[in-house]
Amino acid sequence: MKLHSIPTGYFKLDGGAMFGVVPKSLWQRTNPADENNLCTWAMRLLLVENGDRLTLIDTGIGQKQDEKFYAHYFLHGTDTLDKSLASAGFHRSDITDVFLTHLHFDHVGGAVERRSDGLLVPAFPNAHFWSNERHWHWATEPNLREKASFLKENILPLQESGQLRFVAAPAGETRIQTELGFDVLLANGHTEAQMLPLIPYGGSQLLYTADLLPSIGHIPLPYVMGYDTRPLLTLEEKSRILQQAATEQWTLFLEHDAVNTWCRLMQTEKGPRLAEQGDSLT
Repeated sequence: MKLHSIPTGYFKLDGGAMFGVVPKSLWQRTNPADENNLCTWAMRLLLVENGDRLTLIDTGIGQKQDEKFYAHYFLHGTDTLDKSLASAGFHRSDITDVFLTHLHFDHVGGAVERRSDGLLVPAFPNAHFWSNERHWHWATEPNLREKASFLKENILPLQESGQLRFVAAPAGETRIQTELGFDVLLANGHTEAQMLPLIPYGGSQLLYTADLLPSIGHIPLPYVMGYDTRPLLTLEEKSRILQQAATEQWTLFLEHDAVNTWCRLMQTEKGPRLAEQGDSLT
């Protein structure tokens, strides 16, 4: 199994929303804000080579929305999905599976593209797209809090194409197996049935943390996003998962950290803390 980091550029979100009740005087030490209180976040994907399967985890924000939509998020940087895939030696048509941690626009937007005739179609013509039924229902019949993050144009074309597949993610389970060569940890605090791939790596495991741990600035347990639908549950999930990651020396792959691609943790009297970090996978 071989892993490739796939950077797709950066965007900006409000620092207060990203750190919830934590004061700016604390979170700005690791995630400095601009004059509008916006912090820079990466959209960093992971490509997994496993035999004859080539799996892309998440897809970034995509390119099909209008200028008004993108103006809210200040997209910047020179990396793109196609450029990064090419650097790894691949093309969209090579992707056999797209695994979606959840269906918020900055994770699934790149899964669908708009053709020249205006038709919305899957951006990976030969891939199956993986979600789970609990989260799919949550996203297609959204609550008012998350409705702006679940855009129908990002989601429904996947089902209409016939390329959508579901992994079994029963309520109450915390870890499930997939046919893609890796297990998945389930987390319900950020959104219902978010899926975090746990991949064999370097004699241990690599966890794709998605929105459970957006950046190293979120390692302290109370540092929970204001976007989370169940923040106290996120707190419990972070405690359990990060403590296991520290004990078993997992590598944590950071989808949104603007600087660091990965980190590892250590146990301290104050809970899990940063042990080491890096900007590239080896």
